[in-house]
Amino acid sequence: MQHPGALAGEVVAPIHDTGRGATRVMVMSTAAFTAMFAVWLMFGILGPSIQKEFRLSDVELSWITAVAVLNGSMWRLPAGMLADRIGGRKVTIVMLATTAVPAFFISKASSYGMLLVLAFLVGFAGNLFSVGIAWNAAWFGRERQGFALGVFGAGNVGASVTKFIGPPIIVGTAGSSFVLGVQGGWRLVPVIYSVLLLALAVLTYVVVPRRDRMPGATKPIREMLLPLKQVRVWRFSLYYVAVFGAYVALSAWLPKYYIDNFGVELGTAALLTATFIFPASLLRPVGGWVSDRIGARRVMYWTFAVMLLTSGILMMPNGYIVLAHPSGAQTEHLGYHMGLVPFVILVFFLGVAMGIGKAAVYKHIPEYFPDNVGSVGGLVGMLGGLGGFFLPPMFAYSKAWSGLPSSTFACLFVVTAICAVWMHLTVVHLLNHHSPQLANHFDTEHVSTRA
Repeated sequence: MQHPGALAGEVVAPIHDTGRGATRVMVMSTAAFTAMFAVWLMFGILGPSIQKEFRLSDVELSWITAVAVLNGSMWRLPAGMLADRIGGRKVTIVMLATTAVPAFFISKASSYGMLLVLAFLVGFAGNLFSVGIAWNAAWFGRERQGFALGVFGAGNVGASVTKFIGPPIIVGTAGSSFVLGVQGGWRLVPVIYSVLLLALAVLTYVVVPRRDRMPGATKPIREMLLPLKQVRVWRFSLYYVAVFGAYVALSAWLPKYYIDNFGVELGTAALLTATFIFPASLLRPVGGWVSDRIGARRVMYWTFAVMLLTSGILMMPNGYIVLAHPSGAQTEHLGYHMGLVPFVILVFFLGVAMGIGKAAVYKHIPEYFPDNVGSVGGLVGMLGGLGGFFLPPMFAYSKAWSGLPSSTFACLFVVTAICAVWMHLTVVHLLNHHSPQLANHFDTEHVSTRA
């Protein structure tokens, strides 16, 4: 049955099933994304144990996380387009099942090279994001898309799953052996995830409506890619590097940061990292809800302001200013030291800003490109995820070059500043050159000439 408002060639569920079907899509896509995100970023907690067993340097360890993030980003564009073309249900089921295979074999890794290959393969899990964005956008009307995409995006909280279950499993099963020769310790975690992914693939097959929505079923690929020529798509992608790519990088980097700089145990480092991950994930629906009501660009201004403030403080190195007097005496002034508690509080507010900002970025996409959410959302997600690939090595190299652990946040400050300046210049150009009379109404729902 063709819905009156459907695009040509779109296959939809019966009209009376739209609400229930949309809810089932949102619930199952969010559950699947949560699990896949946990798999994608599991090396953040497994890393210290892997580093100890294989005697890796910080830079070598950073590349294990980086290659996983790379493969979880590079296929987001085609994955989103495929979801628009054949339906998110089919793509989700296939991705869950195929990712389970390399996840299991990570438990059998016997060398650094083998770990790199398997980490790259299991990183494919991250591409489910663009699938879910396109899938949910196809099932929800414009007035609810911000909230729906925010709920789905809250699956980012999967990054915390390993933080909670990883340390007790690693400590409690070390030295044990299980079915099929699976070893305990860190090697047991990816096996558990492998079983979970297969179970979710079956559940998705059973629960989600079989008549899927496919807004791009008859659309030529060239037409789906046409919006990617617009500069604003690349601008949105850079925003997503700051709010999502940096989130991915910090989720994997913070446990080691806490261990190295504050001397805490792995379990404590995992819990402290969760205080960043939870707001950066669970506040995404709030960001979508607020963006629906006051506009996404206004939300982005607040997001970048908070990120610049928090990262600007966090990047300051511990130390003090030494003044040399004519007499030869030296005195110390303006001593600065970042303790654990203020560090955790600042990182928490950084996570709050990222969580709200991630939803605001994706609120732009169905608003500007309602017929190409799969391709545009895929590209934005791909480039944002690639930020998560480049940033962990950048953190490691900047620390090695400067000797300052806080250089991590200096990298984040620079990226955020570039995004904020570009966004503001775009808005100023719009107001001054196109619609100066709209100086107090610069968000998308008020402006006919869009930025």
